[in-house]
Amino acid sequence: MEVVGPIGVVGAGSWGTTLAQHLAAKGYKVDLWVYEEDLCRTIRETRENTYYLPGFLLHENIVAHNELRHVVEGHELVVMVVPSHVYRETARQMLPFLKPHAVIVSATKGIENGTLLIMSDIWKDILTSTDFIQVLALSGPSFAREVIRRIPTAIVVAGEDFELTRRVQRIFSTNYFRVYTSFDKTGVELAGALKNVIAIAAGISDGLNFGHNTRAALITRGLAEISRLGVKVGANVLTFSGLSGIGDLLLTCTGDLSRNRQVGLQLGQGRKIEEILGEMRMVAEGVKTAQSAHCLAQREHVDMPISEKVYQVLHEGKRPQKAVQELMERSLKHELEIL
Repeated sequence: MEVVGPIGVVGAGSWGTTLAQHLAAKGYKVDLWVYEEDLCRTIRETRENTYYLPGFLLHENIVAHNELRHVVEGHELVVMVVPSHVYRETARQMLPFLKPHAVIVSATKGIENGTLLIMSDIWKDILTSTDFIQVLALSGPSFAREVIRRIPTAIVVAGEDFELTRRVQRIFSTNYFRVYTSFDKTGVELAGALKNVIAIAAGISDGLNFGHNTRAALITRGLAEISRLGVKVGANVLTFSGLSGIGDLLLTCTGDLSRNRQVGLQLGQGRKIEEILGEMRMVAEGVKTAQSAHCLAQREHVDMPISEKVYQVLHEGKRPQKAVQELMERSLKHELEIL
């Protein structure tokens, strides 16, 4: 596909705004859907996303809209960047306006609560014909504030159609934003979602004033359990050693810009999850994904001890110190044990 008309970006959080800016700077006209009416007006008047990405002047090629129709109707390429818990409803609202054979690039990292579907599979669930549109997944280690400053970044786009995936790769790639391709959409999306849960665990560890030893163990064993689940549901094990796997996991577990790590940090310092979330404007996807990970691990009979303890801390009120103690006292195992 060669994009002729404007590109639609659905969602004006920090990542959606950054991707809109990125594409606009390449010369594309970008229609950006902004959920909040007042923020939409502010972006139009000041060229700044004062809610989610203050301090950055937005490109003149970006047009902010409060009506979804103007961002979707007639567009060949639409980038989806809304939180996972509103993804299905937003997709439903988009359906009447989608152009036949439109391409959706999904940049949301999450697993839907209840259905346990990754984001691209939500589209399959609501479409009457799977030939109507094509969905790709964009993921990898990429803090919005670094990408918008044009700091060198590498990510991956995953899709089933080789030529289409290569074309999307070219649309997004620049001399500071390197995009790789993958055929493993399941692995790329699962890794991107589940690393947020491990990042909460890493934040808890730091909040408890544990050291680098603990964090390294959490990242390594976290990757092991993410890989176990991914392989069980059909992902390629090599995906988890790539950008969307260990790359994104390392970034989110160690970077101060990680919202999920910040949630864990405050939990480790003794704060309650309700008050932490009550003060946040942006979404920490790992909180909801922890519930999906818990249910998915049970359904697939996969042992995910770190994710399970994060779920218990977030949703069952378990004390972080108790969760750590229980992890350390589990029965001894071989490092490469499958289950």
